[in-house]
Amino acid sequence: MKALLQRDLRLALRAGGGFGLALAFFLIVVVLVPFSVGPETDLLSTIAPGVLWLGALLACLLSLDRLLALDFEDGTLDLLVTAPLPLEAALSVKALAHWVTTGLPLVLAAPVLGLMLNVPGGGYFWLVISLALGTPALSVIGTFGAALTVGIKRGGLLLSLLVLPLYVPTLIFGAEAARRGAAGLEASTPLLLLAGITLACVACMPFASAAVLRMGLK
Repeated sequence: MKALLQRDLRLALRAGGGFGLALAFFLIVVVLVPFSVGPETDLLSTIAPGVLWLGALLACLLSLDRLLALDFEDGTLDLLVTAPLPLEAALSVKALAHWVTTGLPLVLAAPVLGLMLNVPGGGYFWLVISLALGTPALSVIGTFGAALTVGIKRGGLLLSLLVLPLYVPTLIFGAEAARRGAAGLEASTPLLLLAGITLACVACMPFASAAVLRMGLK
């Protein structure tokens, strides 16, 4: 599993679909928002948690079509299906590699980009915590979507349509936790619900991903 993780991390960085592209997209979203809504600092402070969460979600979505496509093209995916390592564990490692190269850099960059949206001083902690708890769910759900669409030519649009509805609960509770924290309100309830969603996804999604991948490769 360690070798598979190291391999996926190297491939993600070399293929150009890793943290660089995700961070660039995240930056573009944050920069364009003040141009679209105006320079009012109060308005930017109000919408900042939601904008940052939406930008992180879309940045994660950007690299999902490459998650299993390269392995399918070179035959590595067939080897993983027949390898002694359970397919569920292999897909969990791939989801972890996607989060390390995409989700984790977004979590670390969010406070810096939050300065551009005038996030209140007390909101940075809750923003980082909510993203750290929620982005693993985005990667795991994205792995399920990639398994559903692997082998389909130009399946990127289909992947987005399949995955985006599954992302909605994570987006709702993640943005709400960040918004409440920035406003000085109690944020533990949406944060606990967000953590529950992530734990449920981590526990169940690898089995669902492995099942649909086996059916798709038959």
